[in-house]
Amino acid sequence: EEDSLSPFIRLQEKKKQAQLMQKALEVKEEAFRERMKVITCRWRDLHAKEAQLKTYMEKSGRTLKENDKMRIQALKKASKERERKIQKESDLLRAKRELEALRNKHQKLCSKVQKYSIFNKYLEDVVKISQFEEIQEVIWRYKTLVRIHKDLLQSHQGHKEMSEQAKVLLDQYTVEKEAEILQYQNELVQLQLRFDQAQNDVLPWETHWADIQNTTAKKTLKLGTIKMAILNLFQ
Repeated sequence: EEDSLSPFIRLQEKKKQAQLMQKALEVKEEAFRERMKVITCRWRDLHAKEAQLKTYMEKSGRTLKENDKMRIQALKKASKERERKIQKESDLLRAKRELEALRNKHQKLCSKVQKYSIFNKYLEDVVKISQFEEIQEVIWRYKTLVRIHKDLLQSHQGHKEMSEQAKVLLDQYTVEKEAEILQYQNELVQLQLRFDQAQNDVLPWETHWADIQNTTAKKTLKLGTIKMAILNLFQ
């Protein structure tokens, strides 16, 4: 569907371009006709002025200085008119070239429109068998689907990047926690060794404490016997 609709979209765009080019071509032709009118009028004016200048030169009976002055002015004026004529001819030639280029471009656009007309027929058939009422609705729907697809791709890419970042963070966290666990295991081994050593040290002291308790019991019993003997003697 995307492969078939894309050429038709280009067809619609080419049609719009062809219409714009047709309008531009008409504007150029109108401007060209106006330029030709202006150039024709100026040619007539130029010929009239040249005739006036010739008549004036023939009828001029003034002094040499005035004649030279008038001749110089006439030459300058003629030079300017020739420059204008050359400029107008250059503008005319450029306008002809632009007009020819526009015609060629218009011909190419017409060929493309003719080439892509099959897609217009295809979309007309699609409208007939679908819930759409116009071809433009199909195009809008297609553009909406393309935009949604693009958004989904961007969202998927964003989730993929976030997942990769989370994986990197998880790997870092795992490495850190494994290092901490190894450190705690080493500390636990040290504590176990100290605990074993403490138990080994406690055993003699427990034996000694038992001896002290036994000695204390004997002395307590002996002291009680003495107290009873003293009490009996006192009584």
